[in-house]
Amino acid sequence: MTTLKYSRQRESIKNYLVSTHEHPTADDVYTHVKKEFPNVSLSTIYRNLNLLADIGEVIKITAPDGRDRFDANLHPHHHFFCTCCERILDLDIDLNSVSTLQDIASKNFDGMIESSSVTFYGKCKNCIEKS
Repeated sequence: MTTLKYSRQRESIKNYLVSTHEHPTADDVYTHVKKEFPNVSLSTIYRNLNLLADIGEVIKITAPDGRDRFDANLHPHHHFFCTCCERILDLDIDLNSVSTLQDIASKNFDGMIESSSVTFYGKCKNCIEKS
């Protein structure tokens, strides 16, 4: 396996993702990184985000709105998608309950489930307060 050449732009992307609890799109990352690297291109952001996802340093989440979001939280966790503002939030729930769900799914599936991802849908607290 070849070693990955260091990139200050890639490092900036990763640092931004680690520093936020949001699940930004590539456009969001571009807006942030452009402050530090004014000449960075959107294609560079996409290429590096996909590379980071491919090597397992970030998670790519395809949101229900069709846009990819990125998450540097690599610990097993699940998400909530606000159908109003389209934010994705981390859920702090007992993973044993989800493991039970995965066990049930495994018993009803002729194959081997290696991982799972659960997304809940509804309105976040901010959107409820606005309406």
